[in-house]
Amino acid sequence: MADNSEFVDYVIDQLDAIPGIASARFFGGTGLTCDSAQFAMVMGGSLYMVVDDETRPKYEEAKMPPFSYQREKGRIDVRRYYEVPPEVLEDPAEFTAWAEKSIEVARRTPKKPRRKRKT
Repeated sequence: MADNSEFVDYVIDQLDAIPGIASARFFGGTGLTCDSAQFAMVMGGSLYMVVDDETRPKYEEAKMPPFSYQREKGRIDVRRYYEVPPEVLEDPAEFTAWAEKSIEVARRTPKKPRRKRKT
C-alpha cells in the first residue's frame, strides 16, 4: 500500500460485512470505530486491534507484537493493541471474525474518565 490512507481504505473494504465502521485521525495514525467504539488503529502502516485476556493469546500464538513506541527511557508496549497477522487481513471472512471479537472487547471495556486540563 502506498500510504496509510490507502491501507485504511483497504482495511475498511475488507470489513464491509460489518455496518458502522468509520475512521478518524488518531495520534499520528488512524483510529477505526464501530458505532463509536474504537476497536483498531493503523499506525506506521500496520493494523492493530484491541485485545483482552481472552483474545490476546491468538495474536501471541501468531507471533504478532503489541503496539509499541519509543520513549527516552526505552520502548513502551501497549498490550491493549496487537498487530493483525497479514494472512488474517487478506481473508475477509476470517478478518471479519477477528474484528467482531475486537469490537466486542472495545464495547465492554469501560471508558476511562477524561483528565481535567490545568488552566
